[in-house]
Amino acid sequence: MSQKHKMSYGSNRFSLEPEQNLGSCCFLQNENLDYYSSSDNSSHATYPSAHTLEQYCTLESSTKNSFPSLNPPSTVSFSPNNSPVPKLQSKSNESSSQNSLEIINDSLENESCLTHNDNELRHKIRELESAMLGHDADILDIYDIDTIIPEESDSFLLEAERWKRMMEMMSRGDLKEMLCTCAKAVAGNDMETTEWLMSELRKMVSVSGNPIQRLGAYMLEALVARLASSGSTIYKALKCKEPTGTELLSHMHLLYEICPYLKFGYMSANGAIAEAMKEESEVHIIDFQINQGIQWVSLIQALAGRPGGPPKIRITGFDDSTSAYARGGGLAIVGERLSTLAQSCNVPFEFHAVGAAPTEVELKDLELQPGEAIAVNFAMMLHHVPDESVDSQNHRDRLLRLASCLSPKIVTLVEQESNTNNLPFFPRFVETMNYYLAVFESIDVALPREHKERINVEQHCLAREIVNLIACEGAERVERHELLKKWRSRFTMAGFTPYPLNSFVNCSIKNLQQSYQGHYTLEERDGALCLGWMNQVLVTSCAWR
Repeated sequence: MSQKHKMSYGSNRFSLEPEQNLGSCCFLQNENLDYYSSSDNSSHATYPSAHTLEQYCTLESSTKNSFPSLNPPSTVSFSPNNSPVPKLQSKSNESSSQNSLEIINDSLENESCLTHNDNELRHKIRELESAMLGHDADILDIYDIDTIIPEESDSFLLEAERWKRMMEMMSRGDLKEMLCTCAKAVAGNDMETTEWLMSELRKMVSVSGNPIQRLGAYMLEALVARLASSGSTIYKALKCKEPTGTELLSHMHLLYEICPYLKFGYMSANGAIAEAMKEESEVHIIDFQINQGIQWVSLIQALAGRPGGPPKIRITGFDDSTSAYARGGGLAIVGERLSTLAQSCNVPFEFHAVGAAPTEVELKDLELQPGEAIAVNFAMMLHHVPDESVDSQNHRDRLLRLASCLSPKIVTLVEQESNTNNLPFFPRFVETMNYYLAVFESIDVALPREHKERINVEQHCLAREIVNLIACEGAERVERHELLKKWRSRFTMAGFTPYPLNSFVNCSIKNLQQSYQGHYTLEERDGALCLGWMNQVLVTSCAWR
């Protein structure tokens, strides 16, 4: 659709194509006005132009008064005194002049007939307009066919055709199509179309509807937030009350239980670490986003039962503001919980909290000790680290190079399989919609649509990501996902090589996938595991050394 032409809601417009089929008239309406277009590419009848009609009228009136003056050329002879003497033409010339006059008379009669037919055609057009429009036909007077400038007529036709397609889209009721059209209008700064589509979309979306209706509600609010430049104020944009820390923690735990995505990532990473550390007596795990520390519960329990006894485990954890808010305190809470668990399992344990952000961390912050085998864990966090497109320091690659300097036994990566990092706004909108629609569909199988907790999970755990992806730009946009092939490129450039997951880990993940209802898919792709919903891969997990 063209973004260059705009039609005012406060006016009524009619456009009549110079060449078109009279039987093909399309009238597009909304609440306040009628948009008119008449176009059919299959057949065309030519309407006379205003200039031509003026010629016809001039000629027709001239026949009633006088004919154009006819002055046949004279022959000239000379008298004996050499003076020029005019002489009439011969009879043949007179006959020729008479014939010419008859031809002209016939021509004028034909043109007069043409004019009559033309006027009749114009009259028929007017009758057709009146029959189809009723009283509204009066508004067409201001767009009289004689006064329409060809360039303006073309512009009106393009605009009418655009709105015709818009109405056809509305009649189909395809919410995905309407959301994309609205986003495209936002991208093109077409505020008239944007506002109209937003008003229509509000009638179609619902946080308690089917998956696309629920997702559409949050995507619509994200578009509103983008226009208002309030994307960073996520809860204000979503018009919902921010939960308490305890409530948010409850929502996050429910999402962890009802969908296998986080469990899949944690289990595959832990399996790779356990395999790499099976001969080590001292293990140092560096977790660059530890969240609530739930990932390490199963690993501590697994290492406790290792033949020959468990190793000494030391975990270095980095915090993030959302997790800190949810737990209601700093990393000391996480360390205390994990220490209590390790003690109950008779596993020597030490916890080290780092106050620096991953973008600010330096080698000395890690407090490495001689003799320990190092595992680095990047679980659902690297996409939050800005790369070269945001910051010239390229913290994303810098962090990978730092990890490489540690000479780790293993590095685990778990990431969402989505391409949103460097995409322009509109393709990023489409990518976000396709990705999160699959997530919402999978939740739909796990919890009833009217379930209050389901609404809370989607609103407080997923909608914040959606708003950030759509409403924010630059440094404010922290959700910057990349595809597995891009992560491979980054890890390879940092000096890592792939560490294939063993068959035991793959089998455990397969059992996990089968324990959930729905259309979950699991495939191995070049040494990485990919968990998806139907044909949409959602999470990938791989290991490096």
